[in-house]
This record gives sequence, C-alpha cells and structure tokens, in this order.
Amino acid sequence: MNSTNIAIEDKTLKNMVWAYLVLLIFEGALRKWFLPGLATPLLLVRDPIALWVLFKLWNRNMLPANPIMNSMLLLGSIGILTTMLAGHGNLPVALFGARPYLIHFPLIFAFGVLLNRADVEKMGKFLLYVCIGMTIVMGLQFFSPQSAWINRGVGGDTSGAGFSGALGYLRPSGTFSFANGITLFYGLTSCFIFYFWLKQGTVDRKLLVASTIALLAAIPFSISRGLFFYVAVTGLFVLFTIVRNPKFLGKILIAVFACFLVFILLNQIETFQTAMHVFMTRFENASASEGGLEGTLGERYLGGLLGAFSFNEEMPVFGFGLGILSNVGTMLLSGNIVKGVSEGEWSKGIYEMGIVMGVILIFIRLIFSFQMFLKCYKKLSSGDILPWILLSFFLLNIPQGNWSQPTSLGFSVIIGVFLIGSFNKLEEEE
Repeated sequence: MNSTNIAIEDKTLKNMVWAYLVLLIFEGALRKWFLPGLATPLLLVRDPIALWVLFKLWNRNMLPANPIMNSMLLLGSIGILTTMLAGHGNLPVALFGARPYLIHFPLIFAFGVLLNRADVEKMGKFLLYVCIGMTIVMGLQFFSPQSAWINRGVGGDTSGAGFSGALGYLRPSGTFSFANGITLFYGLTSCFIFYFWLKQGTVDRKLLVASTIALLAAIPFSISRGLFFYVAVTGLFVLFTIVRNPKFLGKILIAVFACFLVFILLNQIETFQTAMHVFMTRFENASASEGGLEGTLGERYLGGLLGAFSFNEEMPVFGFGLGILSNVGTMLLSGNIVKGVSEGEWSKGIYEMGIVMGVILIFIRLIFSFQMFLKCYKKLSSGDILPWILLSFFLLNIPQGNWSQPTSLGFSVIIGVFLIGSFNKLEEEE
C-alpha cells in the first residue's frame, strides 16, 4: 500500500471514531422516531464499525497489544466456551454477552491510537454543540405527554420512553433509547465544559456560555440524581486541579460566577422553576429511601459489590453463561433466568462467568482504571489537565459501568478512547 492510500485509509479509520460517537448519540433517535421498524438490528449498529476498525488495524499491525487487552480477549473467549459447555448453551446469547470483552473493550485501544489531543478537543467541541440541542429536546419531552411523538419509545412505542420521575413528570430520554443515555451524555460533556473554561480560547466563548447554560438547565429537566453526581464528581476533580495548579483559580472563579448568574436568571423562568421543583422532589424522596447521600453514592458507584458474592441459589463454577442477564438473554432464555442476583455490574460478571472468572474480570477493569489514574495524575503534575478531568468520567464507568446495556457500553468505550487520545500530542502541541 503506497503512502497516498495509507493516508486515505488513516483518515477513513479516524472518521470511524466520529461515526461511532455520532451513532452512540443518535441511534436512539433512529430506533424511536425515524426507523422504528429496525429498532432491534439498530441495537448493534456500532458493532460493524468496531469489527471493521479492529480488522484493519490488526491487518496493518497497528493494533496495540498490551496485557490488559489480551487478558480481556482471553477471558471473553474462555467465557464463550464455558457458556456452551457448562452454561445456558445458547450461542447467539453467548456471543452477544461476549461483545463487550471481545469487540468493544479492545476498541478502546484501537480507537485510541487513531486520535490525538486535537481530535479529542474537536470531538469535545462537537459535544458542546449537541448539548444545546439535546437540552431543547429534553425540555420538549419534559412538558409533553408520553403519547407525543417526541416521547415515543423504542420501536415507535406510543406508551412513551419516559422513566420514573416525580410529581407526575417522567425522566426524558433525549435522543437516546433510555434515560440513562442522558446521564452519561451530559456527564461526559460536563468534562469538556469544565476543561474549556479552564483553557479559555480553545473554543468560542459564545458556544461555551450557551453549552454551560444548556448543562445547568439539563440537570433539573433530566430529573436524574445520577447526572447531578456525575457533574459534582467532575467538579471535585476540577477543584483538585486548582489545588495542584493555582494559576487556574481565576478562570474557574469566573466560570463559577457566570454559572451562578445564569442559574439566577434561569430561575426567573417558570418552566425552569417547575423543573427544579420536580428535580428536588425526586432527589429528596429517592435519597430518603436509600439512606441519604451516603446510601445513594454507595449503591450507585459500588454497584452492589457485597451482593456480587451472595446468591439465593448455588453458583455454578463457570456461572450461568455469558449474556444471560442481557436483554437478548432475557428474551431468548426467559425460562432459564435464575433470580436473586444483584443488579450491579460486578455481580453480573460473577453470575455469568462464575466466581473465579468473574473476579478476574473485576480485577482487569480495576487494574486498567488504576493504570489510567496513575498516568493522568502524572499528566496533571506536569500541568496537563485534560486527561485528569476526563478521568472523573472514566472512573465512574470503566470499573463498574453496565456493559450489557449498549448505550452504557458505548460511553465506556468513548471515554476510554478520549482518555488515551488525550495522551497523544502532536509535536507542535508539546
């Protein structure tokens, strides 16, 4: 392959990262509004992109080999064998359950070598534009009945896509299939909003202000405590950034003052007041039922860690089989589902793979997270703040993110890609 063809293919491969990101954000719109008849196959719409990129990079010896990725590939492969020999024995369900380990997790490293810091910042800027439109869509969904077109569910379901809220209002799903997409999208976008406030001049000031307003409005419209916690955690990482780099203090004070002013102005609008009232009611009711802030954070982040090691029935050595807790598994193996498992991601791994392989899976995710933490902290110490701020979202998803749910899996991939890509500076950026 000559240099011209290589350059064209490199550009095509990088465009695949864009395609993956765009489909992640808008595949729900296709499944709900524009192509409802294809809702089921569109669930896997990003998989062909992943497979094609992995094959191309492997064929060109560009696929980065490392112990973490290789361990996950080996674990996923063994998981398929044990599922067929000792688990539920359904190959389609097993392959679906193995997707996160054999396709999407390796894609983090594959996409990571294709991007550099400038690419990550461009994608972050794109998220700021989408953030504005997404908040408008959420506002319309918030005040529209579930029977309205904009609130239709997957497959054009006229009963609506809204999820548990408060005071008769349901959580909007935006362009996503389910409400969790909103939490993940704004959680990721908030990282870039904070970053661009600290690195002023990187994006247009009007865009930054507009996206900040959109983020502040999205929190009450989402009726999501999870989104509030995502933004709060990123805020804590930013505060630590200022402690290590006091030169950013002035910029963040300006941003805080601007946010306070925007909040005061938004609170004069009746629709925003309604959304805030609903959000606070949901927050208070749910926090009270979960034992306050400590119970909420513990359950949400640890994902039922203690429940991962306790089941109502005897656990098979190799678990019940990959994919048995996924939507596909629920549809095809309804008669084989064993009840009593915690809903946490760690317990899911043990439930599907057994105690030994499940714990290995947990350790792979934790070791990868710890490696990224050390690398990001080193970057922060040298004055490079983007990896550290992105780490706040990374640590809320990679260790215990729900990989059986396609949207959650997609955001885990994207944040891993963004983090690795942020390490890759061009020479002129050094």
